[in-house]
Amino acid sequence: MDLVLRRTRKLESQIDEYLDHVIKGALGFKEGMKCYLRGQAEDFALQMRDLEATESNADALRRSIESTLYTETLIPESRGDVLGLLESSDRVLNRITETLAQFEVEAPDLMEELRPQYLDLTDAAMSTVEYMVAAVRAYFRDPDQVRDFINKAMFFEKQSDRAGDHIKRSIFRMDIDLSRKIHMRYFTYHIEAIADEAEDVCDRLAIATIKRSL
Repeated sequence: MDLVLRRTRKLESQIDEYLDHVIKGALGFKEGMKCYLRGQAEDFALQMRDLEATESNADALRRSIESTLYTETLIPESRGDVLGLLESSDRVLNRITETLAQFEVEAPDLMEELRPQYLDLTDAAMSTVEYMVAAVRAYFRDPDQVRDFINKAMFFEKQSDRAGDHIKRSIFRMDIDLSRKIHMRYFTYHIEAIADEAEDVCDRLAIATIKRSL
């Protein structure tokens, strides 16, 4: 019994460490966007490399956690839910990394007057991720707090939608080439999509929490 308890605690510690990587990824994306919008190419490149390393480390840790869940008899009553939460959280971190990578590859020329709005959108999307992570942590530590953190994540997801809509409306009122409008809209959509992925995690988490309380 003591051995099972120690293994369970180790597993929960690994999950906590994995969630640290997701938070680090969100913070890295936020800093990377600031560097991009300020034209700080070298600093942006450093943030991009750090983010790629964070995703790689997170992937290795996630595989280790999944292997432990499959091969050892730990938390069998909620193993499927935990695996689902890990996989959906991984999609959030992947989306974060892929989106910043596209800024590096395509180098969109964002209108200077829209840059503060892109920062607002980024802040809202990353706040959604941060509260999503807080909700997942609460699932293991204090289930009574899960709903509160989910509600906060949902609030910022709505803020992300509003910020994205405002940017897109501004873009299509500008007297610039349609191709440039579409390019800026594309990147607006992909930042919003990060918040949408985090919302999906919260939806899955809400169900898992209800099942756990039955």
